[in-house]
Parts: sequence; C-alpha cells; structure tokens
Amino acid sequence: MNPSPDVLLAFAESASLGSFSAAARKLGKSQSTISTAIANLEIDLGLELFDRSSRKPTLTEQGEVVLRRAEEILAAYSQLSHAASTLAQGQEARLSVALSDTYQSDRFEDMLNAFQQHYPDIELECLIAECTDLIALVQSGRAQIGFVEQQHSYPTDIGFGTVAERTEIALFVAKSHPLAIEMRIHAGKLRQYRELRLATVLNPQGTQTHGRSWAAPSYLMLMEMAQRGFGWAPIPRWLVDRFAGGSLHELNVHGWPRQIAVDAVWSRRHRLGPAGTWLLKAMLA
Repeated sequence: MNPSPDVLLAFAESASLGSFSAAARKLGKSQSTISTAIANLEIDLGLELFDRSSRKPTLTEQGEVVLRRAEEILAAYSQLSHAASTLAQGQEARLSVALSDTYQSDRFEDMLNAFQQHYPDIELECLIAECTDLIALVQSGRAQIGFVEQQHSYPTDIGFGTVAERTEIALFVAKSHPLAIEMRIHAGKLRQYRELRLATVLNPQGTQTHGRSWAAPSYLMLMEMAQRGFGWAPIPRWLVDRFAGGSLHELNVHGWPRQIAVDAVWSRRHRLGPAGTWLLKAMLA
C-alpha cells in the first residue's frame, strides 16, 4: 500500500481544518472526493483515522500517529519536488571549492551561512590545496572555484579576481629550537638551520632554497613539522594562532612578516552554475 501525496494531503488538511468540506475548498476538490480518499486510506491502512460520531470529525489516537508520519512524508516530497525543479533549471547538484591555507576569512564563513540558506540541497565540498595544485584542480573541473595565494601569472583558461581580505605569513620555529632565543636574525643565520618549505605535488621544487630543507605540500604539515623542532617555516599567522596552541615562536627576520593577497580563481572552460556564480560574486563584491 502506497498512498499518493494527494491522498496524504487530503488527510492532513482535513485533520488540520477539522472539516472534510473545508479541506475540499482549500484543495479545490469536491467534498465527496476528499471523503472517498480518506475512507479508502482507512481501508488500506486497516485503521479508523477519524471519529465521525459528532458533526466535526476528530482524529483518533491512531489517526494522530498516522498524521505525524503523513506530514513527514509530505515534507520530504516537497523537498524532492523543489530539488528536482532547481536541478531541471540548471542548478548544479554539487559545488567543490578549493582553499589555500593562506586564506582564512570570517567573511567566507559568513557567506557559507548565507549559501546554505539559498541552496540547501547542494552538496558542498571543500578541498585544501596550494598554488599549482590548486590551479590544476580548477583547470580540470575537479573544483569549480578556488581561493589561492596570489600568483604572478595564471594560465589563459583561468579567470581570477582579488578578494578584499589579505593574510599574513611569518617565520616560526618551535620554542625549543636554537633560533628561538635569537633577538634578531639575518639570512645567513637562517641558512645554518633546516628550512621547512612548501612544495606542491605539481611543483616539487617549490620555493628556492639555499641550504638544508624539508618540504611538504601544505602549510598545516609545515606547521606540524616546525612544532616538532625540525626547522623553521613560513606559516600563515592565522593557522598558528588557531592551531599551534602557543607551541611556536615567531622569528624576527628582516622582510617578515609578509602580507599576502588572495585571488579567487575559476575556469573559463567550465561554466559555473547558479550556486557557484552566486558564491563567487558574493566573495568578490
């Protein structure tokens, strides 16, 4: 037995209004149609849903239980209809956003709150990547939008725009590291100790180094390596403030900390859907 949404709606409206005739008027049906639908539902369920001993039909205890389940089914059917309608109009089912660890923005978190209100049925995926790896995710269509440390240049198929927020990167070591006791450090002194540098999968050479170094593809991994005393590393300050737990010491080096601009990037070859377009415009506004 699978009652149709129309039958369940007739039952729910009759229960809400306390009248078969009132439900018929609201639904644009005849009273006999509503009465017959509910009677057939009772037969199919083997239950008496309404007490008809008075002029105004009232729900039985069994009817109360069935009503709650009917309302759940109607709510789910409404969500299904809405999702199908928006998908038919071209709305994407899934949106993937790639984020650099350099980008920490309360505004982005605020936009996600607004996003879930506008597009409650979309599956949102957040990926972490840096520099060339992130650009490759967007070029391939694996991610539709990315937020990356501003690059000197971009491939011709990548669109980009700078977001308002900037981030700050400084040099950090573990508090137990020999450099932590130095008041001011010059470049030559840095080269005496291991550098922990960023090197992505697609650009394993990463930044140029002039001494011993270890590499990792994310700033979070560099931070964990620095916490263990393996060397010094450039790390976004927000990452240290939020996750290092006071375990790192900032080095006083000429030219540091550095302000880093962040770009939003997207593919010119893979057209953004309505949800992606909304999010991108909101972040660039």
